[in-house]
Formats: sequence, structure tokens, C-alpha cells
Amino acid sequence: MSKILFTNSYFYRFDKKQWETAQPYPPLGTITVAAYIEQFGHEVILQDNNLEKDISAFEKKLNSNNPDYVVIYDDGFNYLTKMCLTTMREAAFEMIKLAKKTKAVVIVNSSDSTDHFESYLKEGADYIIHGEGEITLKELIDNLNADQIPNEVNGLSYKVDDTITKTLQRNVEKDLDIFPMAKWELVDVESYRKIWIENHGFFSLNLQTTRGCPYKCNWCAKPIYGNRYNSRTPLHVINEIAYLTQKYDVNYFWMCDDIFGLKPGWVQQFNTLRKEKNLSFKYKIQSRADLMLTDNNLDALVESGADKIWIGAESGSQKILDAMDKGTKVEQIYEATRKLKERGAKIAFFLQFGYLGETMADIKSTIKMVLDLMPDEIGISVSYPLPGTKFYDKVKSQLLLKANWKDSDDLDLMFENTFKPIFYKTLHRYVHNRYRIKKGWLSIIESFKNPFVNVKNKMSDIVRMIYHIPLALLHSFLLKI
Repeated sequence: MSKILFTNSYFYRFDKKQWETAQPYPPLGTITVAAYIEQFGHEVILQDNNLEKDISAFEKKLNSNNPDYVVIYDDGFNYLTKMCLTTMREAAFEMIKLAKKTKAVVIVNSSDSTDHFESYLKEGADYIIHGEGEITLKELIDNLNADQIPNEVNGLSYKVDDTITKTLQRNVEKDLDIFPMAKWELVDVESYRKIWIENHGFFSLNLQTTRGCPYKCNWCAKPIYGNRYNSRTPLHVINEIAYLTQKYDVNYFWMCDDIFGLKPGWVQQFNTLRKEKNLSFKYKIQSRADLMLTDNNLDALVESGADKIWIGAESGSQKILDAMDKGTKVEQIYEATRKLKERGAKIAFFLQFGYLGETMADIKSTIKMVLDLMPDEIGISVSYPLPGTKFYDKVKSQLLLKANWKDSDDLDLMFENTFKPIFYKTLHRYVHNRYRIKKGWLSIIESFKNPFVNVKNKMSDIVRMIYHIPLALLHSFLLKI
């Protein structure tokens, strides 16, 4: 059997914004594929780069283990890895070169390598896995160990001499319970816990219950799982939660699915099993406004521990939502927010500015929606063209000088639109200014109504409001808004 070194090319420290946020999660996709491959008798080793300062730890582990295979396998469940940030790509290229010096076979699976497989092969990678990687990797290793050319292994690209071969597309796996629980023992979980506790006072781990998304937002890249949607069974997920709560004393989870609990009856069964096993935990999810309107689903969701629901609100302009093929209505965002707040759940909005054709009126509609609804948190981005999307096809001719962000705080608008790139960077700050001012004002009102409740949080909101008022004035002047 083979010795396989699994690693990843996402480094939180290379992304200043995410490192300062201090909410790191282990590379779930990487330790899931490691668990799957280990079942077949291979020795698996992990170099988790998430918290590393540079690639020196990878180099050390590479040289001390002399693996047969080096698998750079990035987490397909993490939106950060889907953004194809250039800092991470450069790290992947460096690791490929180091691995090749040891004569190891280098295999890469990630959103970026799927989109730019020619570049990765040129840098020395031997094989690129396209799409869902577990079964493809197992078949590839079996072929290579038998000295066979893997031309019949679906989901691959590789180069022989100067010719690139790309095999047939692999179908995604429908029965996700065939994949074992992630091999958490490979991860230094305590290093993650320390960062969480020091910065937030609690600890959170990431879990995946589904793969893929059936919706067709035309800007959203799906290079790994496509427009498919498959679920683990509720029992499979509950058993992993029971294991993690017992072994690592964790009771807060990020369900990192694109869409959580879409399958009819799944959340209800999940909640029933939770109660049967006497488990108590909280979690946050990603979903859509239109999926938050069914009362019995919402009741089961909140009762099962859903603490914060992130929805892709994107825009307060119906024109922009329609242009995105989002499939939701602004009215549904308002109604979903009301329903969730009534049940005591927190709601958070993903917002996106800079989509093609967006005008000042559309921007003002989005700001109004935020200030009307005052979600518990907002995350703001600028439209980012990802390969393989309809949106990318519309603007790719303009992406000659720059096609990727350096890090997640780059926020460059890389194509021509109504306003210049600097406008959108300033707008990002301005919306946060307005949000914080409104939050502080609401805390002042609440202080008069209930002066002795949540005093620390309210004082924090008020102090932030004072800080943001002059910035809002400055940014408003710059934006002419």
C-alpha cells in the first residue's frame, strides 16, 4: 500500500481579513478524503496549512515522510477556497515544485485547479482531479500502483509529453453515507480551539451535511459538485455531531453546505434524532429567503439548534435579483427576516454590489433593505467573476489585466460597470458605517426601555456608532450618495 501526504493550499495568514476575523475552520474536505482513502489500506498523513505562516511546515513534513503521493486537496465546502485567490494559488505552485523534488506523484483537487488545470500541470502537477474527488483519487491510485495509464478514470486531466488528456466527467455520488466521517484525529483541533476561545469566548467546528446546490444563480461557481444536490442521512450527521461533542467538547457548528436542509422532512428527522440522543448544540447555516417561509420547517430548524441563518439576500433591488437569476423576491427577504426574528433566531445577509447594470437607485434599495430589517450581521462583497459561470462569460473579455483577487479583502471590480472600482470599495465601508450607526441608535432606544439588560453589548454598539458617524459622513461625501 502507499504512503500519501494530504495537504491544502489555503493559509488563513495569507488573507489578512480572514486572519483578523479569527474564525478558522479545519480543512474538512481534506480530512474527509483522507478518511475515505485510508479505508483501502493506505497510510495517510496530513499537513494542515490553515494556520501556518508559510510552506516551511509542509516542506518539513514532506522531507521527513518521503511519501509516494502528495495530494493537494482543498476544501470544497469553504467559500474562501472557491474564490481562487492568487496568494493561495502561488502557495500551491510552490508546494508542487517541492513535492516534485522528492519524486512524489503530485495530485491536485480544488476549485482553482479545476478552472485552471493547464496552469497547474505546467507548474509540475502530475494529475488534476475535476469535480468530486474521493472516488476519482482512489481509482487513480489503484491504476498508478498497478502501473496502468489512468485514461479510463473519469474526472482527470494530466499531461503526457506536451499533450494534455482530459478524461470524461465523473458523475457526483448520490449516496453520501458511503463516505466515512472526516478523520478529525489528523487535525490539531486544540490550535483552532485556542484562537476561537481567545477571540470569541466559544469554540466552533465545521460540518457538511450536503453537497451541491440545485439553484442556478448565474454568478455562483460550482466547479466541484455542479447543480446537483445530495444529502447525508440525518442519522449519519447526528452520529458525527455526537462524536465531536464528546471528543472535543464542542457545541457550536458551522453547517457549511451551500443550502442546508432542503430535502423535505430532513430537518424534522434531524431534530427528532437530536432529541433521542439527548444532544444540545447550536449551529449556523446558509440558505435562501424563499426556503425560510414554511412555518413547520422553521420551527424544527430553530428547535434543533439553528442559531444564525445566513441568507443570500444579495440585493434590495428586484431588477438585480432577476438579472442574477436568483429566483427570490425582495418581499421574501422581508418576510423571512420577520419569521426568523419572531422565533428568536439570528439572521444574517450576504450582500453583493457591482453586478452588471446596477445603478445608484439599486444600491439605495439595498441599503434601505438593510436598515429596514437590521439583520444581526452582514457580509458584503463585490461581484466577482468565477470561471464556468454565465456572469464570467459576459465579462471575461475585460479580465485581461486581472482575473482573480489577491485576498478576500481585495474587492476590486475587475470589469467595467456603472461606477469605478474605488466607488465599490468605498461603498463597502459606507454600508457598514450606516449599519453600525443604526445598530447603535437601536441600542440607545433599548437602553431606555431595559436599562439593565445586555448592558455590555449595548455599550459596545453605542461606542461603535460614535466611531462610524464621521466615517459615514466622509464616505457619503466621496460617494455623492
